[in-house]
Amino acid sequence: MSTVGYAVPTEQRGNVQATPPDPSEDVLGWENGVWHNESIAIDQSDGLNDSELKAFVDRTMARVELVRELEFEEDVPVEIVSREAFQNQRSERSASEEFRMFDNVKFEALLMVNESTDSLAVQQQNTGASVLGFYDSQSDQIVLVSEGNESPRIDEITLAHELVHALQDQRWNLTSSRFDQRTREKANTVAGIVEGDPELLEVLYRQRCGELWDNCSTPERMGGSSDLANVGPFILKFQPRSDGPGFVQDVREEGGWDAVNDLYTNLPRSTEQLIHPSKFGEDEPTNVTVRDRSTDDWEQIRVDQRPDTMTLGEAGVFSMFLFPAFDTGGQTEIIPASHFRNTTESGELQPIDGLNYNHPLSAGWDGDTLVPYTNSDGEKGYVWKLAWDSEREAAEFVEGYRQLLDARGAEPADDRQNTYRIPEDEEFADAFYVTQQDDTVVIVNAPTVEELSGVYDGAAPAVE
Repeated sequence: MSTVGYAVPTEQRGNVQATPPDPSEDVLGWENGVWHNESIAIDQSDGLNDSELKAFVDRTMARVELVRELEFEEDVPVEIVSREAFQNQRSERSASEEFRMFDNVKFEALLMVNESTDSLAVQQQNTGASVLGFYDSQSDQIVLVSEGNESPRIDEITLAHELVHALQDQRWNLTSSRFDQRTREKANTVAGIVEGDPELLEVLYRQRCGELWDNCSTPERMGGSSDLANVGPFILKFQPRSDGPGFVQDVREEGGWDAVNDLYTNLPRSTEQLIHPSKFGEDEPTNVTVRDRSTDDWEQIRVDQRPDTMTLGEAGVFSMFLFPAFDTGGQTEIIPASHFRNTTESGELQPIDGLNYNHPLSAGWDGDTLVPYTNSDGEKGYVWKLAWDSEREAAEFVEGYRQLLDARGAEPADDRQNTYRIPEDEEFADAFYVTQQDDTVVIVNAPTVEELSGVYDGAAPAVE
């Protein structure tokens, strides 16, 4: 899926370029009678008719396979929809009450979305505002989102991005079990390759516009973070689109596109490996288990056909600490917003790895498990257990987390150990128990201090 990213130049037009005769068989850089450097007669000012759209898609396919050094096995249908229609389709999606509670706990644990807000609705609005196009692996079709209902215009870079997804599906079957994306950590890890590959191609594609090709059709992209319902979930979801291209580029520089192709059968195991590529194949994440220590008043939230627990990963921990800088307009910073940007000398974001998801508060993550609970009153709680590479890094996380609680208005519970309470009039009004043992941290959440031990027996012990 392609989302709003870096600025691209406006539409360019050039002279007709010389092209060789059509080959006797399919070759890289030629699709359905159109060469990658061939000028085609299209006019986007009044939209694209069927013949223009076909020629546009054929030439973009030729260009993609030339850059990616991979031949398409079949044509890819392309549909254009308005942003309004796309947003309406997203809003019509339904989910079970269990899944809504399950997802809400995740973003409540990250202190991004409070308990009274529908986190799925927030993410749907984010997607509706930012997505430029997507590839549907069920129908083998690309859908491009155009601004406005009249005279839709296509961004060639977006089309190229989605065509790489079609290539991936044709070659490696994106619906296979190895592309399991049922948790945010798994989704981000898989997307490091599935999205990192086409994100890198965008950079390489642009380099040829104005050099090898002088007639790229790239109208200005629309939408942006100002249209987001909540930037926190967007920051988390965007992580593989920043770290993925750099990861894929490192692999390509080492072993060429063949080595990149091998990644699809040897995926990274965590967002940690995307953020720190040297850990790929070297530092496997720890499988963190959480024993159920809840009372009969609390029941674990379970969702059909989904894992019973969540893993938020290093990307989730980083996003949690960065979010206040954006949520408060820079008034509260656990991780400063300035740390987040990797810029060129001119102040523009780097074309590859433009955002920095590496920080001491989240580096050293070695695994985590979040278990969500609910009671008969519909109140929610959770147990979040995190493993770290060292006791020192676990302590750094705890110190950062206490700063985060303090920024949300938390006050220590005087009669309890390592226990905090956010007052009723604050956004994330709840009780929290935070404890560290060696390289492991456990966070317990409940509506009140008294209920913490109901979610996790032994939490919030009395001060001796």
